[in-house]
Amino acid sequence: MTTHVLSDTGALTGRSLRHILRSPDTIITTAVTPIALMLLFVYVLGGAINTGSDESYINYMLPGILLITIASGVAYTAYRLFLDLQGGIFERFQSMPIARSSVLWAHVLTSLVANLVSIAVVIGVALIMGFRTGASVGAWLAVAVILVLFTLALTWLAVIAGLSAKTVDGASAFSYPLIFLPFISSAFVPTDTMPAPVAWFAENQPVTSIVNSIRALFAQEPVGNDIWVALAWIVGILVVAYAGAISIYRRKIS
Repeated sequence: MTTHVLSDTGALTGRSLRHILRSPDTIITTAVTPIALMLLFVYVLGGAINTGSDESYINYMLPGILLITIASGVAYTAYRLFLDLQGGIFERFQSMPIARSSVLWAHVLTSLVANLVSIAVVIGVALIMGFRTGASVGAWLAVAVILVLFTLALTWLAVIAGLSAKTVDGASAFSYPLIFLPFISSAFVPTDTMPAPVAWFAENQPVTSIVNSIRALFAQEPVGNDIWVALAWIVGILVVAYAGAISIYRRKIS
């Protein structure tokens, strides 16, 4: 049974990836917004922002930009899933001898691949703009694990949006709050510069601990408890979103 699920998921993932290869503007569009934000913050606003450290501003803000890249990218998962649902693809798949869960996993894995490519593009541009890190291979792997888990967590939220939306616009609109969330965190400015109520929210929402963890790994500094708080948030969101998506999917196809 497991082999059956894996082979079906692989075949459907290949189908989704071919759609992206035929329309690479998906990845380009996903990367454009975070790159534009980097250019704006580094070359226009960066000189007026005091981060309280001697590191370059591109080093400080890149972790937040990576999270925005992922939040932008997962919107396409909700969009593509909604189109499949409305186009009757799911009904067609139900009449075929394939594992039902493979349909969702194909979209999730496609999202993971597309977002990793977008992240690589953004990091490449950041390097051109002056981003530098002496992070070890282990630190880079830790950053990669955090970003992969974060992508999976947000993608399963996108699956819920894609299955529940009534319109195409509604399917992708869920990502707007996710893109906005890093702006109320430590991604662009230290939280101690914010008004007390805003600072409290910023310090107790998931993006801040994730950003702080990635920033510390890049800067070769002690990560502290932030890494555990970040992982707790990510895994918690992933588990809840996965359970919710599977529950909605079963009701849709029953």
